[in-house]
Amino acid sequence: MHDLFHLFLGALCGGSIGLVLGLVGGGGSILALPMMIYIIGVGNPHIAIGTSALSVSANSAMALIHHARAKTVNWSCGLIFAASGMAGALVGAKAGMAVDGQKLLLLFAVIMIVVGISMLRNRRQDGVVDPKCDHRNAPSVMGIGTATGAMSGFFGIGGGFLIVPGLMRATRMRAIDAVGTSLLAVTAFGVTTAASYALSGLVDWSLAGAFILGGSAGATFGTRLSHRFSRSGSLLNVFAGLIFTVAAYMIFRSL
Repeated sequence: MHDLFHLFLGALCGGSIGLVLGLVGGGGSILALPMMIYIIGVGNPHIAIGTSALSVSANSAMALIHHARAKTVNWSCGLIFAASGMAGALVGAKAGMAVDGQKLLLLFAVIMIVVGISMLRNRRQDGVVDPKCDHRNAPSVMGIGTATGAMSGFFGIGGGFLIVPGLMRATRMRAIDAVGTSLLAVTAFGVTTAASYALSGLVDWSLAGAFILGGSAGATFGTRLSHRFSRSGSLLNVFAGLIFTVAAYMIFRSL
């Protein structure tokens, strides 16, 4: 059990996670995992992973509702991506539980940097408005969805920081639509991963509740910021900057 101070810290951290999810459609676990370990003080990395997966899935569902109201969710592509990734997430979660937690954190940070560089290289490409997922690109969407889901489960993350560039690569959709659509998959992946960890007794329920409570407010504000940055063309720059900052901190702490 946590005292009121740590639960209050959890609510504040959850607020920042909800904000990031609404803003860039992912990255919630990029913050949730190190926050639980380094700020809240969760000693077991696997409990931190399971709890962050549950918190992020709930907060991403709230952000998804806001993006759906703004009509920046491509449901057909998102459902294909999410369905393909859920099986991968379940397998990845089982594999992740068998690996040393500290090694997971370091590998997680390195992959974040690689993805951030990839996003910056492609930031000037124009996206397609309302792309269709059909027989021509469905195999690509399914393949990337499965791979992303496996990595999501392995690292205990919602996967949004992989889903957004994955959706843009597979369907050539606009960044703002990839952000909104990614939340559908983030929610699905998070639920799958959290269920696996919960069945193994690796979820801190009181801490997860505090994170979810704070995240509900953050998701509303983050969605508004997302559309503002999208209009100015700086949405991907914001996402990549967040990735690099947190990855550098996690590498520093791991080493």
